[in-house]
Amino acid sequence: MVTKKHRAALTREGYRLVGSHSAVKLCRWTKHQVRGRGGCYKHSFYGIESHQCMEATASLACANKCVFCWRHHRNPVGRSWTWAQDPPEEIVDGWLGNHAGMIKELRGVPGVTPERFEQAKKVRHCALSLVGEPIIYPQINTALDLLHQNGISTFMVTNGQFPEAIRSLIPVTQLYVSVDASNAKDMKAIDRPLFEDFWDRFIDSLTALKHKKQRTVYRMTLVKGYNISTAAEYAELLHLGNPHFLEIKAVTFCGKGDGSAQMTMENVPWFEEVVEFAQMMIESSPWVKERYEIACTHRHSCTVLIAQKSFKVDGVWHTWIDYDKFTQLALDYSKTGKPFAVEDYWAPTPAWAVYGAEEEGFDPEMKRHYRNGKTPELGKQIRAKQLREEQERSSKCGEGTECCGGGCREE
Repeated sequence: MVTKKHRAALTREGYRLVGSHSAVKLCRWTKHQVRGRGGCYKHSFYGIESHQCMEATASLACANKCVFCWRHHRNPVGRSWTWAQDPPEEIVDGWLGNHAGMIKELRGVPGVTPERFEQAKKVRHCALSLVGEPIIYPQINTALDLLHQNGISTFMVTNGQFPEAIRSLIPVTQLYVSVDASNAKDMKAIDRPLFEDFWDRFIDSLTALKHKKQRTVYRMTLVKGYNISTAAEYAELLHLGNPHFLEIKAVTFCGKGDGSAQMTMENVPWFEEVVEFAQMMIESSPWVKERYEIACTHRHSCTVLIAQKSFKVDGVWHTWIDYDKFTQLALDYSKTGKPFAVEDYWAPTPAWAVYGAEEEGFDPEMKRHYRNGKTPELGKQIRAKQLREEQERSSKCGEGTECCGGGCREE
């Protein structure tokens, strides 16, 4: 699967390649939390320990070439599995071994505490979202089961182009489908899919998600000028998959990619705009408003979590996860086929992570770190100025134009 050119490019960017088609890389949030500087939004929303999380993939190949992909398309592409298969045991061992090596390199880094460093040596979570499309690896279920046997939770992300793989997937801790557009035209522009029937595959994937018994998520990446003006259309897609959660995140700008996608900082929404978009989705439909509510936010990563109201028990959100309980349930399922449901392993969400909290998703046990003299007050001033400028631009939108949040373009 991986050519010498691919291998060289991925290695330069910090990937540790495992076998012929898998990889692992150290997430920046792992580095943050091992120094006590805060965790990723999954820490705030679901209670993972970011310094004990491993980011990996079982397939570097992907069926999309998304304009916002932070991997800059250094990986191969493909619509089906046509390569040799590495054994899942070797893949999981390779992930864990390479991850341990990268953690070891953090010894002595300023801010890393001995306690957190020791904790980081034990992987407790695996985010299968690094690059490519891990769900197309033919033995993905065996790899997932091996992770569960090691007491590692599984956060699986798929791009919604392989519905049958979703149907055959064993229970994972949390299953995501990337929902990057609300209609076929926008999806073709933003995801640049390889499949001609990409929209049918996407709709079928959402339908398949509805029948999964464990936690399910629509993962939405907002990109100004591409998909931020269609909140009502997104809301309509909720009927298909009935996901437990919606993660709405501002696109992360990582520099220009392959030249054909002209992404700039102008395409990146502010946190306030992400919150507003989430509110618009909920208000756009009585059906959605009856079932969903904003549960959590994480300002640092410009991410908002919408959750089904069933996760609020006696006024307390239960978006967090009892990971030890999930591991036991998953192992029992593997041995006996005994089913289980989301409420069997949910846990209360702490007050600091809930929408409206003063901390805005930042764990108070962590210590905020500011670079280049930046402070919260300065950040608020910059955001306010930018929002005023964008509102002025939007007010100039006339008939015959489509508001894209950062200027206008003719229809």
